[in-house]
Amino acid sequence: MPLITKDCVPTVDQRERVAALLGREPRGLRAIAVTDTDDEPVVIRVASVVDRKPFPTLYWLVGADLSLHIDRLEAAGWIARLQTEVDADPELQAALQNDHALHKRCRAAFMTTQERDFLRETGMERALEERGIGGIAEPARIRCLHTWYAAHLVTPNTVGKMVEKLLAEGEYLARD
Repeated sequence: MPLITKDCVPTVDQRERVAALLGREPRGLRAIAVTDTDDEPVVIRVASVVDRKPFPTLYWLVGADLSLHIDRLEAAGWIARLQTEVDADPELQAALQNDHALHKRCRAAFMTTQERDFLRETGMERALEERGIGGIAEPARIRCLHTWYAAHLVTPNTVGKMVEKLLAEGEYLARD
């Protein structure tokens, strides 16, 4: 199903749907970043400060089908396989660095004045400045395909493209 990038304030129905998808009330929900054509939330955008703590994960994958498929990728060992590819290729390593830098700029652009002031006053700016996609502190590491793919659906990135290819091939996925 085609996806639509929106970045809009969630409606009451969308907020309730996100809560149902997460199995809890969403904390720090700022926007519905991506939906499907039926307006079903797929990716949400989260605040940079949640419960008075830095929260470096800007985009969160909530789409049930995509989350399940990526769960299966991770269970099949694809984080390690993709990490091996990255470790062997200086160009991929540089691309990941660029992806993180772009993501940090994007996160900074969405940060509110109150969030910036809070982070500065508490000395916690570095918690976000040093972390990229999915809160990753080691820019050449792949920790979670969900966060990479959520960010990719908003702004394409290297790992997201690799995941997209795997999803398109689909051979490893158990059929529903």
